[in-house]
Amino acid sequence: MRKGLTIAAMAIAVAITAAACGTPPAADVDGAKAAVDKAVSAGAGQYAPEALKAAQDAVAALDAELKTQDGKWFKSYDKAKELAATAKAAGDKAAAEGLAGKQKADEAAAQAKAQAEAVEKAAAEAVRVGGKIRPPVKIKDVKPVYPEVAKSTKVQGMVIIEATIGADGKVIKSKVLRSVPLLDEAALDAVRQWEFSPTRLNGKAVPVVMTVTVNFKLK
Repeated sequence: MRKGLTIAAMAIAVAITAAACGTPPAADVDGAKAAVDKAVSAGAGQYAPEALKAAQDAVAALDAELKTQDGKWFKSYDKAKELAATAKAAGDKAAAEGLAGKQKADEAAAQAKAQAEAVEKAAAEAVRVGGKIRPPVKIKDVKPVYPEVAKSTKVQGMVIIEATIGADGKVIKSKVLRSVPLLDEAALDAVRQWEFSPTRLNGKAVPVVMTVTVNFKLK
């Protein structure tokens, strides 16, 4: 009788173990998919695409394992639980990277907006060179790169540019007043890199507007 009880106990233990292994880890699966959904909402698709793809691939592997087990008579979801944990971790990582990327992008956009506003403000306050306002002295010169297409077509001439120079002596705005086709962009690229000694008015550095010329001459 004792042997029969032992066999019965073993059978019950096996049944319990089989039942435990054969139960889909619904909470783990839901947690993994929720983590990936959160990553999508956090902007991972835009700011952390590689991390999001890794998380989505992990969920795909989890779904494939669940489907495989559904087709079996004796089911075991141990691997599914491991895959769910991996997918959740990947989803959490993608969400964190997405949030960090969005924050960085927002900060960069805010900085760019502030810089643009500062440039517009300085440009609006700029005084034109002339009379008591003497032209600033160039302290950094950058020669223009002669475009090859202009050379090949023998285009040369003088580009006249209106440059707004900030209180710190750097060119903050520029536009072409007299154009020479094929040479304008090269002229602007050079002028934007020039630097000048700050212009002072009543002892205070002020932004100024002046015209400059960039001459292109074939040798």
